[in-house]
Amino acid sequence: MTYASINPYTGETIKTFPDATDASVDGAIDQAHKAFLAWRETSFAERGRILQRAADLLRRDAKHYAKLLTMEMGKLYTEAQGEVELSAKILEYYVRNAEKLLEPEKLPVLDPEEGEAVLVHEPLGVILAIEPWNFPYYQIARILAPQLSAGNTLLLKHASNVPQSAAAFEGLMREAGLPEGAFINLYATRGQIERIISDPRVHGVALTGSEGAGAIVAAQAGKALKKSTMELGGADAFIVLADADLDKAVKWAVFGRHWNGGQVCCSSKRMIIVDELYDAFLERYRAGVAGLVAGDPFDAATTLAPLSSQGAADEVREKIQEAIKLGAKAEAVGPVVPTQGAFVQPTILTDLAEDNPARYWEFFGPVSMLFRAKDEDDAVRIANDSPFGLGGSVFTTDIENGKKVAQRVSTGMVFINHPTKVEADLPFGGIRRSGYGRELLGLGLKEFVNHKLIDVVDIDARF
Repeated sequence: MTYASINPYTGETIKTFPDATDASVDGAIDQAHKAFLAWRETSFAERGRILQRAADLLRRDAKHYAKLLTMEMGKLYTEAQGEVELSAKILEYYVRNAEKLLEPEKLPVLDPEEGEAVLVHEPLGVILAIEPWNFPYYQIARILAPQLSAGNTLLLKHASNVPQSAAAFEGLMREAGLPEGAFINLYATRGQIERIISDPRVHGVALTGSEGAGAIVAAQAGKALKKSTMELGGADAFIVLADADLDKAVKWAVFGRHWNGGQVCCSSKRMIIVDELYDAFLERYRAGVAGLVAGDPFDAATTLAPLSSQGAADEVREKIQEAIKLGAKAEAVGPVVPTQGAFVQPTILTDLAEDNPARYWEFFGPVSMLFRAKDEDDAVRIANDSPFGLGGSVFTTDIENGKKVAQRVSTGMVFINHPTKVEADLPFGGIRRSGYGRELLGLGLKEFVNHKLIDVVDIDARF
């Protein structure tokens, strides 16, 4: 595969990078394993010192790091700056909380004479992280920070279109004082992934990406009997109930669907509106989307980013046409997007009948699916009629009822009066075809540790 920085707004190929050789992959595994043997013995204070230093450096050089994101994958520069800050906050979360979250746990025993049972959480070793291009730093930070805090070391296989962002984060950690080999960026090929997973010194794999990639990597991990976590796709439901604040719902719907160019696994892809509000919502939502401004992602006036590549844009347009052939109605919204750059015209899809397969697709771009629900129960039914189960949101002025509706939505995350979002201090993950496992907080911290029982038994007490 070709690792290359190609500006999705200008089409310019900025820099290319050679694929890793098998020898360099083997050498990286060896280096990461040797680093683990030393890193696991470091104190939480030392681990935290390095992570805090990395957070400080990110903030110091925020403009530099943000520029790389915008240049490589087209993210709005303002959003790129936000991603840099979010990544710094994730690092800091584990500086402050890792030691407490990994404290040994004394287990309750039925019979006090049985002795004392304690659960300790020990690092496993080298972990492979396979990450996508849509949030190049955030995706690294949310696996790197907990795994380094737990005492593991990390090999990174990042997306082929963000090689400079991947290298920049590796350089950041080295500047922060992380020992050589504790975090290694590899320009690995797809064929080398199984080679890495199969190595006995590698103890797990965390992937964020497509369903297809997840299925392949999960099978490889299963074959090698290695732990894996999968953060995959999503088609989040955005439920608008009859008592919702319509202006607020529309504002958040436009943002929830179009931030990061609509290229977010947990963006609001399916708008489900109860019948009495549907027409008014559609009218206002159409106007909100039409107000988006496509252009240079470095320009502060731009509010709609290009997609990450021309290939990605072409794929979304092809899926729109296929949905139309299957019976959906498509409405292009707003001014015609520029011909320069990997832009897709914002599109609203309606009339997605229950026998139309497109209603179950994930559109990774500025494409909104709108569904008319008869009532609250029907809205929940439509929300749950999906192969995905990542996130979702419920808009209502009755918060207590909103919580009850949220409990009925079958996903890993539900937000009341806000689209699904990512924060340094909130867990992230889904169910069904959205994957398994959790990122962030103590949940992510403990995904790749040995939960070891130490039981002190007073044998004499039994006689």
